[in-house]
Amino acid sequence: MKPVRPLRLSFAPISTSSPIMPRSPSSYDASQTADDDDEDEELSLAARTASLTPTSPTAARRLHSARTSDLDLRSRLPSRIQLDENSSLLAFPDGRSRYNFIASAPNTATRQRFSRRQSHAGSIKTPRLSRASSWGFGLTNALSSQRTIDSGLAASKASLFADERVWYDQFTSTDWVHDSIADAFRVRDLRSRKDFRGRLYAWFDGAQGWILVAIIGFITACIAYFVNVTETSFFDVKEGYCKGAWYFSKRKCCFGEEKCAAWRTWGQSLKATGVEERWIDFGAFVFFVILFSIGTCLLTLTTRTEIPSAFSMTTLDENLGAGKKSHIKDKDGFSIKDPLSPTEPAPVPPPPPPTMVYYPAAGSGVAEVKVILSGFVVHGYLGVKTLVVKTLALILSVASGLSLGKEGPYVHIATCVGNISCRLFSKYNHNDGKRREILSAAAASGVGVAFGAPIGGVLFSLEEVSYYFPAKTLFRTFFCCIVASLSLKFLNPYGTGKIVIFEVRYAADWRFFEMLVFIVLGVLGGALGAFFIKASGMWARTFRRIPAIKRWPLLEVFLVALVTGLASFWNRYTKLAVTELLFELASPCSKHDQSGLCPQSADEIMVIVRYLCGAFLVKSFLTTITFGIKVPAGIYVPSMVVGGLLGRISGHLVQYLTVAYPNAAVFSSCPTDGGLESCVTPGVYALVAAGATMCGVTRLSVTLAVILFELTGSLDHVLPFSLSVLVAKWTADAIEPLSIYDLLTDMNSYPLLDNKIRPIFTSDLGDITPRFRPHRIIDISNSPLVPAQDLRTKLERLHDSGELDGGLPILRHGVLVGLIPAPDLEFALDKLDDEEHSLCLMATNISWQHTEEDEGMVSDPTDLTPYVDPAPVALDANSPMDLVFQCFVKLGLRYICVLKEGQYTGMVHKKTFVKFIKELEEAGGLE
Repeated sequence: MKPVRPLRLSFAPISTSSPIMPRSPSSYDASQTADDDDEDEELSLAARTASLTPTSPTAARRLHSARTSDLDLRSRLPSRIQLDENSSLLAFPDGRSRYNFIASAPNTATRQRFSRRQSHAGSIKTPRLSRASSWGFGLTNALSSQRTIDSGLAASKASLFADERVWYDQFTSTDWVHDSIADAFRVRDLRSRKDFRGRLYAWFDGAQGWILVAIIGFITACIAYFVNVTETSFFDVKEGYCKGAWYFSKRKCCFGEEKCAAWRTWGQSLKATGVEERWIDFGAFVFFVILFSIGTCLLTLTTRTEIPSAFSMTTLDENLGAGKKSHIKDKDGFSIKDPLSPTEPAPVPPPPPPTMVYYPAAGSGVAEVKVILSGFVVHGYLGVKTLVVKTLALILSVASGLSLGKEGPYVHIATCVGNISCRLFSKYNHNDGKRREILSAAAASGVGVAFGAPIGGVLFSLEEVSYYFPAKTLFRTFFCCIVASLSLKFLNPYGTGKIVIFEVRYAADWRFFEMLVFIVLGVLGGALGAFFIKASGMWARTFRRIPAIKRWPLLEVFLVALVTGLASFWNRYTKLAVTELLFELASPCSKHDQSGLCPQSADEIMVIVRYLCGAFLVKSFLTTITFGIKVPAGIYVPSMVVGGLLGRISGHLVQYLTVAYPNAAVFSSCPTDGGLESCVTPGVYALVAAGATMCGVTRLSVTLAVILFELTGSLDHVLPFSLSVLVAKWTADAIEPLSIYDLLTDMNSYPLLDNKIRPIFTSDLGDITPRFRPHRIIDISNSPLVPAQDLRTKLERLHDSGELDGGLPILRHGVLVGLIPAPDLEFALDKLDDEEHSLCLMATNISWQHTEEDEGMVSDPTDLTPYVDPAPVALDANSPMDLVFQCFVKLGLRYICVLKEGQYTGMVHKKTFVKFIKELEEAGGLE
């Protein structure tokens, strides 16, 4: 390796001391203004570093400017292994453990401390996540060797590898601006080559996105095929088995035969003296419901993840029982209890609260995918283990017969596939902003294969989950959904040659008088969806708060499964799978109908209505208590089933009126001859009400109307579908402003800055800016050389306050001249060989004397100028909050520096702003 050549620096005259040698560390510390609570720390640090002999930093540069250059931005990309949200949290590729866990004694004031291993001995740092109770932790802890951990300041130094950096740590926000700039430099360098190989590289770079979304679409379709085929066979096990092949479903075993000798019920196989076959079938049904439910819950619990108490989220799954703590205001008007934004550590830290636990495989995952796509990093939530476990657990959860669906989990599974597939190309693997464009397309393919509606999937990604959706992403998303749909059609999971979960065709057009009924169904469906949200929250805040239920999630699953088995067996429509039941509810009558929903006379209509009313009450109750348990569970189709039952009841009632009063003026357009469905088709009412109820739960509008159109393929009924969805959304918003996923986001305190809201501000940026803190800045007024231990201390304070993705502004005489992000500073300090005696160059306006001999020299690790952002986004303290909102939402900023008359006064982090928006929302300041 070539020797490091000292650089000749020329600074602006700032003191009578040497232009290269800084003032002593003691005078450097004394020159800074500190708060009363920081005086002891600053004095001890000055005494500790006063005897140090500073070493002059040296550096080798190819450029004349010390400002962040194109080369510097490109060099910020990891050179060997990229650690991001899909990386393992516990082990390196060679199997070594990344964390050592040291748990403090319970009920003490000691903060839980952790350590991350370094590639060379004796260096650790504060970790981001604990998965102490997970399967992976036990394995890696058994394989790793124990190491003694020092607790001193020097022991806080760490590095994963010499040339590796963790850009996005656990529970941090994506820096969209940096990722966009880094990708722009990459593309510019790629297109600067005009030779044939350069053009070939540029073409392949442009094709990577298309190749990636095609792979994602195909894999998603294969997973959907596997789940659909497998869960059908498991579902029918509750009723019996096929003699010739036990793994066949009832439909595949009988091939449409009315009396199938090959299919054996459990009552026929397990005959007992004095016991009727019906009771044996009932016992077997309840047994398998509980067995499959417990199995899927046990699989889900294997993804248990614990998060240290430094993080403020309540939970990370669909647990509506998560409590919201009260907010106590400090003298600055900010909440100091249960904050979303980081806060300063108290002089005497309180006992740490219990660690927060979540299960990535639980629930549908749509709310969490939405948060991740907004730029919030959650390690492991889109990983391989989550993908495998959720796929297997989803099969059992659907087969159990619980009132849940698989369409929502398909979104999470498809996003996992997209996240894992991004590892194929460094263009997306090393750029978190570009990765989210692919994740948006993957989420859309999940809806595309779930409903067999590729256009609806594109609109779902645009309307519901995506935060940043440029035009090119729209076309790639459409391509991904088309590939997924074509692959699913080729695989033919339903045996019908169709890709839709059910396909209905209506021959008769709707009548004008039915428009009023469709509007009423829209009102009822929207109200039903809104009341479902309120009922789910109320159930979770009461039943789920019981200590035994809260401590043992498996107990809740067992009780719900038991209630489901006992209540569902006696009604044919509650025993059916939700997709099959929705198909029967929406289908028109035919000559070979076996659903029992086709009356032959007016008297039979009321019998069917009473039977459907019982199923409606049972399904409504079961759907309410099932949502939120620790199993993979979607809410789309169950909500549509509840609405479909309501719509079918309404359709039969209208049908009864047309038969009972055929001469009424309102029914004058009805034909006098023909069957009961010659004028009214109850299946249309069922699908209209199903869409309205789903809209009330999820608040999807255009997406839902298109999905209903793709399911039926009927242009004649687009208007009724659209009108009912429109009315349902108005009604639901009036009763309950939040959708089910908005409620999850709010109750779990996810740091999501919703770009669909419009806050009404009455304050300025300065009103939410925290007070100036000297230990949160780097002052280079006296010298651009800063002791590395000072930087390490500031970084430790930043980490202790929870700002893993924060930054330290660089000031000269109170003027903001740059900013160094905390992850960059940590990486730079970890590279120092002698941190205790090193001085780091932090200046941003040094004139370099460049010579040809400097070319090819090794860069000096004490030169931190490549990591400094010389132009951080800054606003004046008098800036309107509407401008701040647009900067955070449109630019995707992680933080904004605040100036007052040109002088730095503080920094507003994105999480602080989200906290402010949440409090404003609680006060009723949102439109």
